[in-house]
Amino acid sequence: MSTTLIQKYNVPGPRYTSYPTVPYWDDDSFSAEGWKKSYIKSLSESNASEGISLYIHLPFCESLCTFCGCHKRITKRHEVENPYIEAVLKEWNLYCDVFPEKPLIREIHLGGGTPTFFSPENLEHLINGIFKRAEKAPSHEFSFEGHPNNTTREHLQKLYDLGFRRVSFGVQDYSEKVQKAIHRIQPFHNVAKVTFWAKEIGYTSISHDLIFGLPFQTLENIVDTIEKTKSLSPDRLAFYSYAHVPWIKGNGQRGFKDEDVPKDDEKRQLYEVGKQLLAKKGYHEIGMDHFALKKDSMYDAFQQGKLHRNFMGYTSSKTQLMIGLGVSSISDSWYGFAQNEKVLEDYYARLEKNEIPVSKGHILNDEDLIIRKHILNLMCQFTTSWDEKHQYFEELPEVLAQLREMENDGLLIIQKNTITITEKGKPFVRNVCMAFDLRLKRKAPQTQLFSMTV
Repeated sequence: MSTTLIQKYNVPGPRYTSYPTVPYWDDDSFSAEGWKKSYIKSLSESNASEGISLYIHLPFCESLCTFCGCHKRITKRHEVENPYIEAVLKEWNLYCDVFPEKPLIREIHLGGGTPTFFSPENLEHLINGIFKRAEKAPSHEFSFEGHPNNTTREHLQKLYDLGFRRVSFGVQDYSEKVQKAIHRIQPFHNVAKVTFWAKEIGYTSISHDLIFGLPFQTLENIVDTIEKTKSLSPDRLAFYSYAHVPWIKGNGQRGFKDEDVPKDDEKRQLYEVGKQLLAKKGYHEIGMDHFALKKDSMYDAFQQGKLHRNFMGYTSSKTQLMIGLGVSSISDSWYGFAQNEKVLEDYYARLEKNEIPVSKGHILNDEDLIIRKHILNLMCQFTTSWDEKHQYFEELPEVLAQLREMENDGLLIIQKNTITITEKGKPFVRNVCMAFDLRLKRKAPQTQLFSMTV
């Protein structure tokens, strides 16, 4: 990849798990009543077979990984499990009290934090509690994030028995030096053990999460990590760019110095080498930062143009309504977003008042909805188009001017009313999306909000 292009396009930018991005939500006009209208509308429009998705945030971790920018609570006190699960179930019941009928659940994802911090019995209580007021969709897809150090065979068996067929294990990197820097000591043996358990039990999609650009990470580390990963043959992989955002309060990214982190062309080389190795081993690039074997459902979704992206990342099963349960969770009705209280005590306090614990959000206007579709298309299929008979938004000429420059750099092709990102342009997909981001154009951030795009 051209060093000149990296220098030109490696700027702070959103990852576009939503549009508008969270810093540009219009909190002032957001209300709990507006959010309720939004998700009821979405539920009424969802056809009977589509169902809804649930993201359940389980925030507890026994130790802090210094690469993590997620909302979490560090504790070794497992007596926190029961009160938290009861709070999540109460939140779910508050939603169900409003729903006109029992919802059909197509997708559940348990994220964190560390979902396997919770005992298998407590996770069973959580899932059974959810389905006291819901039904499983026939083609449901349930998944969870497992920490290789504390995921037991009992965890895997219990969740399998409850309908889970996909598990994602956080690997990051196998280098001892890198693991020490990010405070995530995790031997290859632990990952191999849980991966083989999952295969024996019958999980149909096993994923490993890898990260490039971590402190002290070298090309040799990347090659070694991918070779070890291939020996376990997971069905899909996330190969994320490390988001160095030490300015965010509480994210723990202060266990190493800025100069210890690979940057610019050095960091990008880690990805390019990794990507080439994955391709040789039969993994196909899907969207941004994701790879899958041909047998995996994510590959099929990408090939059929059905890949979807939301706050859970890429998913092969799209639903219009996604409800986020738990502290800091984000819900998405397509027409609106709502985020729960980020502080655990505040989350509990709102539920004590029998309130759905949303603290901020955004109801999309007509322009937002149009731009959202373009960004989603680009993120999922590397292409988007529009009807030239309609002037979708006033700044379209400005957007096209910026895209023409990217076309001149070989990053995309503009044909009449269609834009397609080239192979050369795939590493810059976030930059292409930024060209459509009118809220970002109208009000550039005065402080650093986002990680670097490349």
